[in-house]
Amino acid sequence: MIEIKIAGFGNLRLKYLVLDFNGTLAVDGRMIKGVNGVLNKLAKKIKIYVLTADTFGNARAALKYANCELHVLEDNGIDLQKEDFVRKLGAENTIGIGNGRNDRKMLEISRLGIVVMGKEGYSIEAMSRADVVVADILDGLNLLLKPRRLVATLRTAGG
Repeated sequence: MIEIKIAGFGNLRLKYLVLDFNGTLAVDGRMIKGVNGVLNKLAKKIKIYVLTADTFGNARAALKYANCELHVLEDNGIDLQKEDFVRKLGAENTIGIGNGRNDRKMLEISRLGIVVMGKEGYSIEAMSRADVVVADILDGLNLLLKPRRLVATLRTAGG
């Protein structure tokens, strides 16, 4: 579990990390360099899930060395499937990270929603429902490994 106290934002007790694959962890279906190693560090503290429609058909191979659980979603209603997955886990204990329009509902209901700009950019709808925007996935994951960065970004009172 990751616990972070953020003045004006609340106390986070995070048990789950739910990630999009394409555009977030991967570009054109290929993992971004360094991501597997950071995911494995985080997996010592939190349960990690990757949700994808697997557009390029290689998510399983790309995540072979990452300590996470992969869920390949149906092509229809991906946004609703991601939202439902987070609700079933417990949104109040979940971090959602994504970049696409189909991530917007997941980002909105997660206790902490992080949108990744990355090479594919991000959907304005996803961005407007997230708590934090980062330049790339490594910056987003490092907010969890170095939580004072997150505190500095989100605090509003008494901090």
